[in-house]
Amino acid sequence: MTTLADPVPGGRPGDVERATALCGELSARGVHGVVLACTDTAGITRVKTVPTAKLASAAAWGVGMSPVFDTFLADDSHVATDVLGSPDGDLRLYPDLDRLTVLAAQPGWAWAPVDRITQEGEPHPGCARTALRRTVADAAARHGLAFRAAVEVEWMLGRGDAPGGAFVPVAPGPAYGAVRQVELSDWAAELLAALAAQGVDVEQLHPEYAAGQFEVSVGALDPVAAADRSLLVRQTVRAVARRHGLRVSFAPAVGAEGVGNGGHLHLSAWRDGRNLHAGGDGRYGMTAEAESFVAGVLAHLPALTAVTAPSPASRLRLRPSQWAGVFTAWGRETREAALRVVTGTVGVRERAANLEIKPVDLAANPYLALTCAIAAGLDGIASSAPLPGEITGDPARLDPAAAAALGVRRLPESLAESVEAFRADPVVRGALGPVLADAVVAVRRGEIAAAEGLDDERLAAAYRWVY
Repeated sequence: MTTLADPVPGGRPGDVERATALCGELSARGVHGVVLACTDTAGITRVKTVPTAKLASAAAWGVGMSPVFDTFLADDSHVATDVLGSPDGDLRLYPDLDRLTVLAAQPGWAWAPVDRITQEGEPHPGCARTALRRTVADAAARHGLAFRAAVEVEWMLGRGDAPGGAFVPVAPGPAYGAVRQVELSDWAAELLAALAAQGVDVEQLHPEYAAGQFEVSVGALDPVAAADRSLLVRQTVRAVARRHGLRVSFAPAVGAEGVGNGGHLHLSAWRDGRNLHAGGDGRYGMTAEAESFVAGVLAHLPALTAVTAPSPASRLRLRPSQWAGVFTAWGRETREAALRVVTGTVGVRERAANLEIKPVDLAANPYLALTCAIAAGLDGIASSAPLPGEITGDPARLDPAAAAALGVRRLPESLAESVEAFRADPVVRGALGPVLADAVVAVRRGEIAAAEGLDDERLAAAYRWVY
């Protein structure tokens, strides 16, 4: 469950009383402070913390934070738009008490995501969480649709004693290998226990392809809660690793070569409790609306990459034939396609079928990524967009004529190209509103300038430990 109402000065109805009661409960459990978390336009999670005794005050009047954070870059420098980026002004962070969680791997701490409002009590137009919540509410009001979403989390696990910021994999065993699971058995068991204690529904935890790489898949929630959960999972992975003397990178790439870390989005559209991606008359059981939803996402993919793969380092991951999904193509269970139609196994398809969006990494702000992806899909539904033919195999191996017939083309190969596609796409840009959309453009251009002249190895090193 996620709080749906915007914060207001004095607190949402019932929040102050609830926070007061929570103060007592948290103190009895040895919780001394609450982490208030939000993710900026560059994809960095920024926090403020308050003593547990101040939770009721935070619920009533918020906690201050400068608007300049909306235009921070990953290296903590900042850029500016005509609205954001000056040293003036203040915002108020309001915790969502429905999502407040005691952190199992950080004794003495609880955690909550926040919405941001101005000092005048208006929703902050740069708040990505508010933008996603309003997109979801608008889809329900205008289309009668609800969504379920999940964000996959991949990371590289390195030795904590590696010198000079280098990445040294803690377990270089085979891809998906039992060796890696055995060598890191205690760490993995503690991670599962911590996630379970925090109410995170884990579907899978396993070693991934690259040396030292792991992935956790979690259950689907409403999109705002799914984005919240993505932040919470990463907080927990990092905390458990630290307890074992290990270091975690969620960056798109830790080196110039090899497979990077993804943050694939899973989305399904529902109406009146029915999953539109199963039980229909379309391809692989999709309803006509589900096919149009997929078509909408496919059509807007070039612009989406400005928010789903937003770091200069994202381009080190987005390479053909590495399961990153770098062509405008879809297919059933086709892991080289940018859009993978997941049908699920016979017997569970009514609840399991969904769309996986693959050109996504964890440099992305998950609230921005889900907002824009849902807006793209809704545009497809509104126009009854036809879904083109599917692909099988690796689209990089299609001959030009076959690729053209299926509408298969390479996604932007540079962040600058993604930014231009974003600026030219009124649906994706419009989903964020002008203030937030301008911040996206300014921050991406700032990152491009910051990375200018870096070769691939230095580029990977610059972003290795910031996500």
